Order: sequence, then structure tokens, then C-alpha cells
Amino acid sequence: MSNLIVHNINVLGSVTTSSLTAWRGCLVVKQVPQPEKPPVLYDMEACPYCRRVREALTALNLDAEIRPCPKGGRRFRPEAEALGGKQQFPLLVDENTGKVMYESETIVEYLFRQYGGRPVPGFYRAKGYQPALGSLASAASALRGLRAAAAKIPEQPLHLWSFEGSPFSRLVRERLCELEIPYTLHNLGKEHWTEIGPARQRIKPGPYTPSPGGKRDAFYQVHKRVQVPYLEDPNTGRGLFESAAILKYLDATYAG
Repeated sequence: MSNLIVHNINVLGSVTTSSLTAWRGCLVVKQVPQPEKPPVLYDMEACPYCRRVREALTALNLDAEIRPCPKGGRRFRPEAEALGGKQQFPLLVDENTGKVMYESETIVEYLFRQYGGRPVPGFYRAKGYQPALGSLASAASALRGLRAAAAKIPEQPLHLWSFEGSPFSRLVRERLCELEIPYTLHNLGKEHWTEIGPARQRIKPGPYTPSPGGKRDAFYQVHKRVQVPYLEDPNTGRGLFESAAILKYLDATYAG
């Protein structure tokens, strides 16, 4: 089976994951100022509880430092245990306030209160059926982003522009997690309903113009388009759009 066919199958699985999670983590609920230091999230991409935290980060358009902790990982799991006392994920460390916390519901409430200045919106509140549905959503993506794979360690963290509900971005985050590559997650959530839809097929016809002064506008000024995922690697000077190209680059540069 060709790499293109496999990739397209994986995209369909990722779309299913986004659908099962009701496409949370796409639209910005409240645009908030970025804190002095991005919160650090010790994360496992395939974990449904970690996903809830990443959805909240997108809803607030908050950037975060991601420390991947897949099963079998050796790079950041000991560090997380030293900070929090156990290897349980998600673990959020916020140097701006000195907070170190476990439990997705606690973290989501903290993020909305601390940075959004508001309670958790109903769409993002914990519900009894979410653990089972979240596990099904992870299964739809074939549990990619769950287990560690052999990889070279980059000298500097990478940078990924993404938003949680993006099926294409998820494929890249899964591989970064498996390879235990740390990265700065630059959330680029949709700031208005007219931005709904893929980058080349948005719901509003005509040329795309992002909301002035927002994070998407800042990205547009540099790249002349707004499309995720976009990866920058300061170790090599490379910048890449398109999930298939990014995955190929990561495997060629860091896998093994």
C-alpha cells in the first residue's frame, strides 16, 4: 500500500476522532493575552484526558510548551514524576503562578479561571460519557501517539502551529509524541465562524482575510496564508506546511 493511501486513511481516522469529540478545540471562545511564560503540559497525544486540556488551550488560544510522555517514554516521564510525584497525565506546570496540577477537569477549570477570567463554558465541561467516547475517539486514530518510538533528540524544541480539532495537525502531534520531541504549541484556533472549514474551502466564499490584530492575522502577515499544521525546526532552519511533508521530514530527521 502506498504511503499516500496510508496517509489518506490516517486522515480519515483523524477526522473521525474530531467528529467523536464534537469538534471541540476548533473555535476560540475567548482571545486572551499570552502569559510571560507558556504553561508546560506533560502530555500523551492519544490520551483522552490530555485531549481535554489541549481543547481548552485552543479555546483560549493559549500557547504551551509540550513535553511528550508516551507509554515507554524515557525522556520526560521521569521529569514529570520528579515535579508531580507520579507518572500520570496530563500534568500541567505553570511557572507564572507556581501551580503544578494533575486531573484534566482541574486543569481545564484552572485555565479558564486563570487566563479566561470566566467559568468553563458548557461545551467544555466534563460529562459522564466523555471518558468512553474519548477512548473511542483515540481508537479511531489507531492509538497513534500512544507509545514511544526510537528517536534522535533535537537540541532545541520545535515549533508547531496547530489547533486541537484539526485532523491534519493531529497526525503531526501524534508523531511528535511518539518520537518524544518537545515543541512549542502555537494555538491558531478559528477566531470567527466564517473561518470554519479547511484552509482552501472556508464557509465564507472569496479571499480570506483574518481578523485584524489576532494571532491568525500575525501568522498571515508572515506567511500570506493561514493553514495548519505548520512546523518550524530551529535546529535545521526548516519550515514546512502540509502534514504529509512534515511527517516525512520528522521521520527522515529524527526517527530511529
